Amino acid sequence: MTTASSADHPTRRDFLFVATGAFAAVGGAAALWPFISQMNPDASTIAAGAPIEVDLSPVAEGQDIKVFWRGKPIYISHRTKKQIDEARAVNVASLPDPQSDEARVKSGHEQWLVVIGICTHLGCIPIAHEGNYDGFFCPCHGSQYDSSGRIRQGPAPANLPVPPYQFVSDTKIQIG
Repeated sequence: MTTASSADHPTRRDFLFVATGAFAAVGGAAALWPFISQMNPDASTIAAGAPIEVDLSPVAEGQDIKVFWRGKPIYISHRTKKQIDEARAVNVASLPDPQSDEARVKSGHEQWLVVIGICTHLGCIPIAHEGNYDGFFCPCHGSQYDSSGRIRQGPAPANLPVPPYQFVSDTKIQIG
């Protein structure tokens, strides 16, 4: 006389053990998911520090646009040939914060100037295409920047900062 073992033929009890284990695993994962998910930063925090992409194709030559990145105004200037030539003709040693125009723009894209639009004196917002140097003029205390964003006149101690950016195509940049 032979007896059938459960290893040869799964029984109803084996099926219940496997089904219960599977439900327990899925239930445990579903219970842990909200706890793990709440540790991630929220969407506003991610958006505040995330890189932004800017399409430059609608910006005409001689035009400036202003975008915001990390709560700061960013000026993007499509400089004319005259503005580029004037910025490069300046004796760098005569500037309060010496920096060449080539160091402030990306090679091959000299017509695009990208600077943080906050005056380095007291944090005011300068106005584009104003002042004696066809650059930026801070109306608060009279600081004047040239078309390369370099301080030329006034109490501001440094040039307008250049944010980290890169060209992802000929007409699109990524800031941040």
